[in-house]
Amino acid sequence: MESGGGSTTAQGVVLSVLVPVYNEIDVLPEFHRRLTAVLGACVPAYEVMYVNDGSTDGSLAWLEALCDRDPAVALVDLSRNFGKEIAMAAGLDHVVGEAVVVIDADLQDPPEVIPRLLEQWHAGYDNVFARRRRREGETWLKKASAAWFYKLIGRLSRVDIPRDTGDFRLLSRRAVQALRQLREQHRFMKGLFAWIGYPSIAVEYDRDPRMAGQTKFNYWKLWNFAIEGITSFTIAPLKMATYFGLAVALVAFVAIVAIIVKTVLFGDPVKGYPSLMSVVLFLGGIQLLALGALGEYIGRMFNETKGRPLYFTKQVIPSHRGHG
Repeated sequence: MESGGGSTTAQGVVLSVLVPVYNEIDVLPEFHRRLTAVLGACVPAYEVMYVNDGSTDGSLAWLEALCDRDPAVALVDLSRNFGKEIAMAAGLDHVVGEAVVVIDADLQDPPEVIPRLLEQWHAGYDNVFARRRRREGETWLKKASAAWFYKLIGRLSRVDIPRDTGDFRLLSRRAVQALRQLREQHRFMKGLFAWIGYPSIAVEYDRDPRMAGQTKFNYWKLWNFAIEGITSFTIAPLKMATYFGLAVALVAFVAIVAIIVKTVLFGDPVKGYPSLMSVVLFLGGIQLLALGALGEYIGRMFNETKGRPLYFTKQVIPSHRGHG
């Protein structure tokens, strides 16, 4: 059984670097310069696999020209914008290295951390994830909401998803092969990385501010991303709706008994409209909340039963050789 190590594949590529790209033309030249400087100093043979996720800003043309100049560069061009999670899945389907580093192109995750990830891979770890010590350039609200989310999903999920950890990591060949078998449409990759198991270890680093361009995640997208993560790895919202419904039913039963006793003993003139409306609106809100949680899971079941492919590609340009 494979684990960490340093053997090469048939293509001679020790390390593949997987880079999802969506409208990153402002940072791609500097990112590639820094990345190849690091790889050239620490890896005997590598490929850089860029996955173009429907960019509209000239990123694709720049990547195509880069493939002509650099034989170590590979390109997977998706047919449209499928989202970062699907783009990573497409890249994992095409990489050929004995180990794979997943990294964003915005230079918030410094390529200079990669040698430290490689050290732990050579020590035998299959999943070497980069844990953020500091998050420069992010608002206090984003930091606080991220901390709250990881704390919440850590309590709700049976899978131990590391805190303060993004997609920046190194995966061994057998970890990549395991991930290739997971073909669900609704993908929360941070959870899938943890779900496959295998020996893992954290490498701490300081996250830099975005070098140029704008983040693709606004707060609305982050909120939907959080819902995706929670519903992908736990049915706790459904259980909470059940338990809360049971608690409300018990309280209602006690209230009914009290009303009956009061009516029999003292009579009950018509009154209590405000309290009645409060109860009706409260219970109506709880019911809608429970239906919403149920609908999230049913919607995911609906999408999965279609059996559609995760993505389509317009072109795939493989790297011509490992470069060192």
